[in-house]
Amino acid sequence: MWFDDAVIYQIYPLGLCGAPLKNEGPDPEHPHRILRLLDWVEHIKNLGATCVLFNPLFESDAHGYDTRDYTRVDCRLGSNEDFKQVCDALHAAGLKVMLDGVFNHVGRGFWAFQDVKANRHASRYKDWFHLSFDGNNQYGDGFWYDCWEGCTDLVRLNLQNPEVKNYLFDVVRGWVKEFDIDGLRLDVAYCLDLGFLSELRAFTEGLKPGFALMGETLHGDYNRWMNDHACHSVTNYECYKGLYSSFNTGNMHEIAYSLNRQFGSEPWCLYTGKHLLNFVDNHDVTRIATILTDKNCLKPIYGLLFGMPGTPAVYYGSEWGVQGDKKDGDPALRPAFEQPEENDLTTWISDLAAARSASPALRSGSYRNVMVQPKQLIFERRCGEDRVLVAINADGSTYHADFNAEAGRAVDLITGDVHDFGGGSDLPPYSCMFWKTE
Repeated sequence: MWFDDAVIYQIYPLGLCGAPLKNEGPDPEHPHRILRLLDWVEHIKNLGATCVLFNPLFESDAHGYDTRDYTRVDCRLGSNEDFKQVCDALHAAGLKVMLDGVFNHVGRGFWAFQDVKANRHASRYKDWFHLSFDGNNQYGDGFWYDCWEGCTDLVRLNLQNPEVKNYLFDVVRGWVKEFDIDGLRLDVAYCLDLGFLSELRAFTEGLKPGFALMGETLHGDYNRWMNDHACHSVTNYECYKGLYSSFNTGNMHEIAYSLNRQFGSEPWCLYTGKHLLNFVDNHDVTRIATILTDKNCLKPIYGLLFGMPGTPAVYYGSEWGVQGDKKDGDPALRPAFEQPEENDLTTWISDLAAARSASPALRSGSYRNVMVQPKQLIFERRCGEDRVLVAINADGSTYHADFNAEAGRAVDLITGDVHDFGGGSDLPPYSCMFWKTE
């Protein structure tokens, strides 16, 4: 599966392209906002990404997760032809394309829901939703309906209805035909009917070879949504918290415990051999450059992201240190940019991606903790004869590490420097090394 070896670059297009927060129809002054992304293709490729994940970009009421029409690109962004041009440019650059599949719910502006409002009992779409004409809702529609987590702007679909399933499968078929997409991020996969998820997996496997399904999950045993009859991968929120918390509290034992629990060699380890989507931030959480109390830890935390088991994801703007706080609302996390920026952090991430790409051990190797200290972590990744020691120092002082390297020398895959383990190893302040042992 190509996803296992991928580096994901995540874009929230309504934000990056500067679309209005509410959909009030086409903007004659900015009819082709989505074409702005053509200027990002070279930057994304140079960063070392191999796939672009687009958050919602189809016609919606406001933020994209309140879909009106799955078949038309949001008029605030442009047209289907515009987005096809973007996808063609990405594919020509050797990049895969994933879309956000928002299938648990739709917006109140969704055409089938509008038909229910207009025709009530007579609507042929009333069974597309979980609703009752014996109740009411805050909008005074004269009927009650189920929604996502109490948000009445997000109307829950009835995914056990064969018509709904066939409609959504037709939507995905259309996305593949029109945009040649390579996979889906399944929004709130933890809410999806497991029968629907199983049918979607079977459908997409027959639709396009290697089609990837990655589900959004938060808590619990991820194997429920990540197996041969569900998603290929899921979001690793357990390690998301462990990543920034370990740096902020000076407690590398936290992330080391989570990584071993998930990917270690013991029989009780949960996801050994699987590739979860790892991230230090995304469109729903505070930016990593904001949440880190010591900004000098930006480079080592990205080093840990690219060195740990799983598929790393970089959220647009964070690669050059953009800040954004969740408490200031979602728009603060999803800003507009005219052009990408380049600095030493983008160069560092590019070097990390290149090192990961060159190493089977970093892409798919086993995991074993070698040394865990409050602000230092060394772990082993191994795949056959390829063995890499990932060494992290989150302290502002050099740390002298004495440990059994089981090798005399190594080469740092990031810098190309030769390292001799004799006499111990010095970890420079705020550093990360990928030592490929000889």
